[in-house]
Amino acid sequence: MTFENLKAAATLLMDEIAKRPEDAHVLHEQLREKIAEFRSMSLPVPEDLLAFEKALEEDDADSFFDNMPI
Repeated sequence: MTFENLKAAATLLMDEIAKRPEDAHVLHEQLREKIAEFRSMSLPVPEDLLAFEKALEEDDADSFFDNMPI
């Protein structure tokens, strides 16, 4: 998968998390897997994904989406 495809897939997951908070746990795990794909392919992880990953680690993902620009 190319960098652009991985980034698009991760962005779609972030959008789904915002739209479907009831499924957030499953979607968070899928997003973590996408981030791991970037790293396993030695691709740079986009800054927005790094910020989201950090928010997940801090169990603060809900407030992350409240502050995201549209």
